[in-house]
Amino acid sequence: MQYSIGELAALTGISPSTLRYYDKEGFFPDLNREQSGARIFTDREVGLLKIIECLKATGMSIKDIKQFIDWRDDGDATLGQRKNLFHERLKVVEEQLENLRKIRETLLYKCWYYDTAVDLGSEAAVAEIPCEQMPEGIRQAAQKLRSGHLQDIS
Repeated sequence: MQYSIGELAALTGISPSTLRYYDKEGFFPDLNREQSGARIFTDREVGLLKIIECLKATGMSIKDIKQFIDWRDDGDATLGQRKNLFHERLKVVEEQLENLRKIRETLLYKCWYYDTAVDLGSEAAVAEIPCEQMPEGIRQAAQKLRSGHLQDIS
């Protein structure tokens, strides 16, 4: 299929100005244009945009994303570099997920903590609850907070 810049923006949720920027940066080296100069996007660009947005979401810089696009356009000679890039990005995402898991665990504990403090009428009452009497997931978070493995946010 073919898409105008407006259609592609509606399809992907990426603003026309960002699509123009990507084009200016050389992200779409084979992009066709109408005689008027209007860009004609295809499903190839849609697929590429999904990869670009994926890489951006991992924290990758525009410069490094452009390098990937250049490698892709260079063909099989750069398969190793592209493979390494995606393995590196996967490591980054796995680290982000681990950090988010810790944040989630802390937030779950703090939700339980304040729900319980409100129900009991004081924080002191929560402090008196032995770990063994806490719900399982909360117990683990409480133990990690007490041992310094999670960040306590009062």
